[in-house]
Amino acid sequence: MRHRSLLILTTVITTGALTLTACGSRDDKGTSDNSSGNTTVVIGVDAPLTGSLSALGQGIKNSVDLAVQTANKNKEVPGVTFKIEALDDQAVPATGKANATKLVGIKDVLGVVGPLNSGVSQSMQADFDKANLTQVSPANTNPSLSQGDNWGKGDFKRPFKTYFRTATTDVIQGKFAANYLFKDAGKKKVFVVNDKQTYGAGLAAIFSDEFKRLGGTVVGTDSVTVKETDFSSTANKIKGSGADSVYFGGQYPEGGLLSDQVKKTGAKIPTMGGDGIYDPEFIKASGEANDGDLATSVGFPVEKLPTAKKFIADYTAAGYKDPYAAYGGYSYDAAWSIIQAVKAVVAANNGKLPDDARAKVTEAMSKVSFEGVTGKVSFDEYGDTTNKQLTVYQVKNGAWVDVKSETFKD
Repeated sequence: MRHRSLLILTTVITTGALTLTACGSRDDKGTSDNSSGNTTVVIGVDAPLTGSLSALGQGIKNSVDLAVQTANKNKEVPGVTFKIEALDDQAVPATGKANATKLVGIKDVLGVVGPLNSGVSQSMQADFDKANLTQVSPANTNPSLSQGDNWGKGDFKRPFKTYFRTATTDVIQGKFAANYLFKDAGKKKVFVVNDKQTYGAGLAAIFSDEFKRLGGTVVGTDSVTVKETDFSSTANKIKGSGADSVYFGGQYPEGGLLSDQVKKTGAKIPTMGGDGIYDPEFIKASGEANDGDLATSVGFPVEKLPTAKKFIADYTAAGYKDPYAAYGGYSYDAAWSIIQAVKAVVAANNGKLPDDARAKVTEAMSKVSFEGVTGKVSFDEYGDTTNKQLTVYQVKNGAWVDVKSETFKD
């Protein structure tokens, strides 16, 4: 549809809020020529904006929005105005796939940030790849997304050229956690639980293999179901096993309840997990004091990074309702990497987007390199981040406190 010299106001419903979007005429390439002469480029966002993981999803969306606002304010790409299109996947793979189809169908979308969950990402990758649409996740950690299903056998094959991530993989995170629990915390007998999801089961398996390699013993295993709340059976198994620690592969809603119910059995032992439990909501989910519980998370504490000071100040000044949470810095960097790829493509095409802009942006992503909120941002031959910094956090006096940060070498 074409419109000449006409300003259309469309209403977009996003997480209960009404947003007015100004649209100008559209050319056949899907770009928008507004009265200012600018071309509109849309960065899609897919995350759980409602439901139990919305605290993380809203942080992702807001951080991408901040990157877009910054790019527009600084005129980062001459002649280009950036906007976002945020969709709620509710942490459900089928919804994520539907969102991928929708984003592919919006011609202005030249890159997508998200999703949060590895299982959701698996449902989206093929659609993005077929459309040459760049995807950058700030949170996916499952190795198979970038290195193929046989990565565990040493057979690395990148499945989709359009997939990138600013978070390191569970190969690194799982081993890092096992090393800390065995060597630093001195735990030798762990009970391993997972939530049967792609992220949780994969992370638990990598942790277990490394813990045993180091000389530790996995005294028992069990699984729980997402969105259930009664884990007393698992908690009693843990108590009876004589474990000196619990490792949980999953997210904070179930992780917090598991920690609570384990402690209610009288087993005063720490629960440890990955970045999926590193959230204040994990602590709130437990009625029992869970001081001593542990979590690993990708990167170093954003609040302590000199490179993140401006991001934190700008995020605060923007007045977002929700905090940037665990993946805010990585989401900003993911969006900024897309912006930098668009910048390179426009510069190489005499200041305009080419007809095959999506394919060109995907090509440019492999060469992106800049100092971001979380440190150096660049990607290896699999689309994985070259930044392999991780941190262990511990609950102390009802809050997460960082206790060890390092660049992990596999």
